[in-house]
Amino acid sequence: MEQKNIPSDALRFLMHQDSSHFSFATVIIPASFVQTIYGKAVYFQQHCTHTHGFPQGRVPLEYIQENFRSHLLEHVKEFLFNYFVISFLYQEIRKNKLLVAGEPRIHSIELDMDHDAKFTFALNLFEHIPLQEWRYFPFKAPKRKKYKDLDRQVEQFIEYERQQLKNTTENNISIDDWVGFSLYPVDTKNNPLFDGYQEDLWLKMGNEEADIPMRSLFVDKNVGDIFCSTDQPLQKYFSDHVDTRYNFCVEITHVVHHSYFCLDQFKKHFRIKTNKELHQKLIEVFSYRNDLSLRRSMIEESFKLLLSKHRFHVPNHLVLRQQKMLLNKISQNPDYHVYRAQRDFKLRVKQLAEKQAREKLMIDMIAYKDNVSVSQEDIKTYLNLTNRPRTKGFIYFDPPETKLDGKEIPLPAEELKQTCLREKTLNHIIHHLTRK
Repeated sequence: MEQKNIPSDALRFLMHQDSSHFSFATVIIPASFVQTIYGKAVYFQQHCTHTHGFPQGRVPLEYIQENFRSHLLEHVKEFLFNYFVISFLYQEIRKNKLLVAGEPRIHSIELDMDHDAKFTFALNLFEHIPLQEWRYFPFKAPKRKKYKDLDRQVEQFIEYERQQLKNTTENNISIDDWVGFSLYPVDTKNNPLFDGYQEDLWLKMGNEEADIPMRSLFVDKNVGDIFCSTDQPLQKYFSDHVDTRYNFCVEITHVVHHSYFCLDQFKKHFRIKTNKELHQKLIEVFSYRNDLSLRRSMIEESFKLLLSKHRFHVPNHLVLRQQKMLLNKISQNPDYHVYRAQRDFKLRVKQLAEKQAREKLMIDMIAYKDNVSVSQEDIKTYLNLTNRPRTKGFIYFDPPETKLDGKEIPLPAEELKQTCLREKTLNHIIHHLTRK
């Protein structure tokens, strides 16, 4: 990447190709940002340190820097990673149309006070293959069941959600809502510490007792509300190595209410223009054949067609990584031991892992080839689908894990966009294949 004329306070992204399937990607954080966070960390450590001969808060800074240096540097790494690095990495992966198989893995971190910080990730890259004119492939869409009861169920669903919307007179944020917000740390005069850089996050308003501290920051607030907070939940999200008191300026930018399923967002998500099309689309998750919904059958057939026309080999190490993720997910199922006892369990997991790896690569190739873009609005329409057990059937690619140690945690918008881009591309494919 050309580095001339880059502002000294700009984040940078560099790629180093190690082989045709393996690369290193480095996110570079300006030294001035490193020094700002380190200075703050020293200040916070000073105010919570008790040592013989000095009152609390009066320990010399030289003593703090000499005795807590490694501890403070760990805080700086963690803060920079969560505030800058992970979001910028996903943004640059999409911007550069990198076909990454699996998730980026942190490889090394270089950090000292006098130089730019470097966060290097190992990426398994996959070569783009020539795509055929897939829009013109002959596709026979699965048919719905003709039971009239299914139509009544859809009508009842639509009527119920419309009534729920009418009954929702307050737009205040409440439990089970999704909240989109931006935030940035400020100094004592409320000036941004990193001018031009903010972090965009999404949070599920959890209903457990452990969720109360984070939830209380947003309950009863509205879109457009701006407030400052030094509360611990935000501090802990960015780093828990030091007892910090960063003052974050927070703006609530989006809300997806749980009290009703937004039919307008659903229409936008699937490019629906009429009530008839709305009804037909919802039928897809009400009509089942052999325990498989019409929607799921349509997705499976679409991938079957695309992958039969585009044959490529998935390296074994990618399949193994997908297998590991699958096993982690299956192990959380109450019937895990029943599945595991089956003779062909390992073979089935391996076959499913290879299938999923192929599908993700195929969908990413089409997303980049067709220049499918993704925005915060796409995140809203995606999260709206998670509001009802039935409409979750429209989601094919699993979202990032929202919980850590049993409580809801914020998700970077850029990470969510990665999943949303795949879902949006899948809808784009089905739209063209089924268009008459």
